[in-house]
Amino acid sequence: MLWKNWSMANSAKIDQQELVLHGVAASPGIAIGEAYFLDRQRLSVVEHPIDDELVESELAAFADAVELARQQLRAVQAELEQQSRTEHFYIIDTQLLILQDDMLIGGTTALIRDLRINAAGALKRVLKNFRQTFDRIEDEYLRERGSDIELVGERILRNLAGHEPQALMDLDRRSVIIAHDLSPADTCQLDKRQVVAFVTDLGGRTSHTAILARSLDIPAVVGLENVTRRISAGAPVIVDGCSGEIVCWPSSKTLQAYLEKKRHYEFYQDELRNYCELPARTLDGQQVSVQANLEFPQEAEIARRNGALGVGLLRTEFMYMARSLPPTEEEQLDTYRQIIEEFNPYPVTIRTLDVGGDKFVPDLSLADEANPAMGMRSIRLSLWERKLFRIQLRAILRASAYGRVRLMFPMISGLSEVRACREMLTEVMAELRAQDMAFDENLEMGIMVETPSAVLLADVLAQEVDFFSIGTNDLIQYCLAVDRGNEHVAYLYEPFHPTILRALKTVADAARNAGISLCVCGEMAAEPMYSIVLMSLGYRELSMNSPGISRVKKLIRQWNTGKGEALVQTLLRQKTAADVLLSLHEAFAEFFPEADPGRDF
Repeated sequence: MLWKNWSMANSAKIDQQELVLHGVAASPGIAIGEAYFLDRQRLSVVEHPIDDELVESELAAFADAVELARQQLRAVQAELEQQSRTEHFYIIDTQLLILQDDMLIGGTTALIRDLRINAAGALKRVLKNFRQTFDRIEDEYLRERGSDIELVGERILRNLAGHEPQALMDLDRRSVIIAHDLSPADTCQLDKRQVVAFVTDLGGRTSHTAILARSLDIPAVVGLENVTRRISAGAPVIVDGCSGEIVCWPSSKTLQAYLEKKRHYEFYQDELRNYCELPARTLDGQQVSVQANLEFPQEAEIARRNGALGVGLLRTEFMYMARSLPPTEEEQLDTYRQIIEEFNPYPVTIRTLDVGGDKFVPDLSLADEANPAMGMRSIRLSLWERKLFRIQLRAILRASAYGRVRLMFPMISGLSEVRACREMLTEVMAELRAQDMAFDENLEMGIMVETPSAVLLADVLAQEVDFFSIGTNDLIQYCLAVDRGNEHVAYLYEPFHPTILRALKTVADAARNAGISLCVCGEMAAEPMYSIVLMSLGYRELSMNSPGISRVKKLIRQWNTGKGEALVQTLLRQKTAADVLLSLHEAFAEFFPEADPGRDF
């Protein structure tokens, strides 16, 4: 019926041509529906001076807009609670915390009072400063956290302008939401019975909204820049969240092709669900530990549901974002404990703070760095800001009393850093013993291997730690000197570059010779074709985002590690990334003759 209706609509509007747009594939799946526009376009704000006698009334108007935003977000939580969808409360809680942020609220108030300007103009200034700060951040995940602050700011601006928020819970047809941007609060309210996908001008794969879409299994394509200006309300739209493609006013031929693609995709997803609870064991009996990368505590349940046997990477940066002060020891302990208890008896690997200090740590004054990716960040910052580091170590150690915890330090470049971390850890352990506080005396300590120096020193570092974890995203970026976020050189970001294969083998050999465990927690682990190469190199722990777990398990259960040694030797003989990839495709055609290359890997 849908196809027939669209065909009739196309014949009635013969001037409408098929339009294909490409964006960022944020959440997989294929959806077909009508375009429904959500007005989330940024408001045009004009800053203007105000008379002295109007300052107090402008401050009051701003305070009222902030309070209204707070009420709106609490109303969303109430609606979610009524629908028994409390698993996404943390998203709203984050925005409520932002409404308490002194830099946002206090900063705006100060500008109104000191510069005698209107509230909207003052808030816009503060938001611009936030945007400039976050745009300089190297890490994509952390950079996207800036969008959360901007979305809260836009909500306040709309309240100042008297704009009523649109509701997303009462749609009466299968709709594709088209918006400039979606706040996490918007996404939480999506009714999956009617909202089949969403498409936005802004956003990236690691935004709160994209993460939520994946947890809700709603296809999404983001970062299209101007989709709100190129599609009209009510237009038929196909959204391919796997490729990042959307098609407006599709021809009958295109629609038929996508209906078939959608059928195949849904059949395959149903098949993959059968693998969630199955062991990741190869045909020749080799066990692989498939674990999850977590951004937020509330993703733990989703990861367990997808079959994760532990957490290979728990990022702790989320606790430090959108706050005027770092989290306390007790706040951190409570968060870690929740995740550890969810996965007990499986391990939870907690990575210490991995950010740049000049952006996130109050009372720390660092000059702007010309090259922040190689400056005061990650473990360097922790060893500089020892009070901050000590609080986090205390929280992690205390959390280890509730289950198996592994402690991991990021961006290690040499032995002196490892020894400095161990010395600090030993001091904190002594403190806790003196205070009669419980912790795991045999806590495993490991490092992220993500710098070329750590690779070259892998045999030395392996003698000092209990495990290695490979952060392939940064390892590739640093080894190849390529910023994958730079569109002009992104083509050089090649996971199968011979340099990367050799680096991975060097680290694997060092870990094996030292008898320590070895994990990969970068994006390579989530791709079945990459995961086979990693297993062939000797990696037996793979950690990834939850949606990739069952797909990787499927390939692992079809693989025989006896074939791996010959495969590695073949790949290591290749001289270019293209040659490596060609050899790998040939090997897969031999090893998995019945697999669908476009679907299985």
